[in-house]
Amino acid sequence: MALPKHILVIRLSAMGDVAMTIPVLRIFTQTYPNVKITVLSRVFFKPLFDDIPNVNFLEADVYGEHKGFGLLKLANEAKELGIDAVADLHNVIRSKAITAYLKMTGLQTATIDKGRAEKKEITQAKGAAISPLKTTHQRYADVFNGLGFPLELKNPSSQVRKQLTPRLLSLIGKHSQKAIGIAPFAAFEGKMYPIDLMQEVIAQLDALGKYRVFLFGGGKEEIQQLSEMALQYTSVANVAGQLTFDDELALISNLDVMLSMDSGNGHLAAMCGIPVVTLWGVTHPFAGFTPFNQPSENQLTADRAQYPLIPTSVYGNKFPEGYEKAMTTITPKKVVEKLLEIV
Repeated sequence: MALPKHILVIRLSAMGDVAMTIPVLRIFTQTYPNVKITVLSRVFFKPLFDDIPNVNFLEADVYGEHKGFGLLKLANEAKELGIDAVADLHNVIRSKAITAYLKMTGLQTATIDKGRAEKKEITQAKGAAISPLKTTHQRYADVFNGLGFPLELKNPSSQVRKQLTPRLLSLIGKHSQKAIGIAPFAAFEGKMYPIDLMQEVIAQLDALGKYRVFLFGGGKEEIQQLSEMALQYTSVANVAGQLTFDDELALISNLDVMLSMDSGNGHLAAMCGIPVVTLWGVTHPFAGFTPFNQPSENQLTADRAQYPLIPTSVYGNKFPEGYEKAMTTITPKKVVEKLLEIV
């Protein structure tokens, strides 16, 4: 069977998972420059793919035009683009439906193995020793391997900092200090560093007078909290709710380090080649969601001796009572030391 020349890549959500496709696609296009890629995802994520050569974007409006049987319309739109293979990096009902339909039309397909069984096992270790599972990035790469395109993820190319737009410069001002990004929020409480401890981290960085600190987040309540927090410090700026997604990506690409929870902002920074320090609460880096190309030393985890059921779940949405305090075992001093070690 001839190798595909135009692959439809499906990854509809969520932010962090979509961002994790970027370094894999960059390596793919560098390794196989004659193969065309069309990414099928939500339109909000389009800016993530804009600077990858030979990658086009197809919008999936799964709550509107492409809802229900609209998925078949979407599949036909993809077919009309000349695709001859499908890489399903999502493996959910919607992506399965599109993939199955296109397979029936004669296209070669490959679907991600999410490793659900081994992930379930690691969340039921109950204090026993755990070992790292295959990373999500490698699981993505395995899909391409299934289509006949093996990928080597160990030597990624360095990324170029995006140019800051005049609007962005007007918001953050020009500065010559090292820039630290902090994204203190996550989808679930068990993955979020206590806000009072995060304020200690910010206060210690601000007191040094050597760095610019930018706070990232989203949602009305988060924006309000970050705005109030930034007003307390001279070197801290809240950019949540003030930037377009393009501008936010440009700013992230100009950071010297990002401090993030186990959440999307860490993956956005990693895909830009920025060092990321990740704070892990009831989840754990061994489950395979470490930001791309980040060393184990940058993964600050809660104390499993004190909280032996960690990881309590893969996504952090399930944990016993009291485990929401697991991250208090990561001291602000340790966090600041790690950040300063990098910058």
